[in-house]
Amino acid sequence: MTLQQLKYVIEVANQGSINEAAKRLFISQPSLSNAIRDLEEEMQITIFERSNKGISLSKEGIEFLSYARQVVEQAELLESRYMGAKPSPQHFSVSTQHYAFAVNAFVSLVKEYGQDEYELALRETKTYEIIEDVRSLRSEIGIIYLNEFNGKVINKLLKAANLQFNSLFMAKPHIFISIRNPLAKQSIVTIEQLQHYPYLSFDQGEYNSFHFSEEILSTLTHRKSIRVNDRATLFNLLIGLNGYTISTGVLSADLNGNEIIPVPLDCEEIITVGWISHRNVSLSKLGVAYIEALKQVIS
Repeated sequence: MTLQQLKYVIEVANQGSINEAAKRLFISQPSLSNAIRDLEEEMQITIFERSNKGISLSKEGIEFLSYARQVVEQAELLESRYMGAKPSPQHFSVSTQHYAFAVNAFVSLVKEYGQDEYELALRETKTYEIIEDVRSLRSEIGIIYLNEFNGKVINKLLKAANLQFNSLFMAKPHIFISIRNPLAKQSIVTIEQLQHYPYLSFDQGEYNSFHFSEEILSTLTHRKSIRVNDRATLFNLLIGLNGYTISTGVLSADLNGNEIIPVPLDCEEIITVGWISHRNVSLSKLGVAYIEALKQVIS
């Protein structure tokens, strides 16, 4: 086993593709494949499972990758300390539901810890993909919410993936609407008052079930409903169509401006927003710093 082989495994895991990893490593695809196979044979484990759809980390591979990253990080610290080597770019990735506070925390992280070079990733994506990203270590941290309705299904998936949920804060449902919406001046709105306005939600792809919905009270029926894929589009439709969505009530004027406001929704629902991570993998320095940044922006 060599340090170079460990770096190869890390890059393939980051890219999710041997071809893409080979391009970034400036070696041929066969050479990279052979190096990984030699490592698997030496360690007598299967690090990557191969199929017609590509490659993915095996259960053993996920654990091996966590150790490989620690070894490579320590080796780079030694080289930097005693050989004057240039530090490698920092790596960190987080997958999240479409929360402005998650972006705020990411901005704070980059401002405080960003060096001259870094390779970071912020993935606003679908609920099921967040869980898969963290399971496969594509992302170190995922941000989702749990409540009485979706908790049983989501917790079952987390347990099967050996992931743990850590609470950040609890919230009651709010609607996000334009400041020009007729409901904007109310101190609280009822579900009945929303019936005439377009309901906006994030599409969950093939896992578009109520339990994976980002929007609280996902089982409600709506006379007018629009699904979108990104937060900018949703916010534009909130303004352009006087639409609404149901969320935590946590917004960022710095990133989203003052055109969208939260208004409390009259219901008894409570949700817990939190972050997920691998049970057997310690958070990196940037992972710990990101969690602290999250706590700061929501406090």
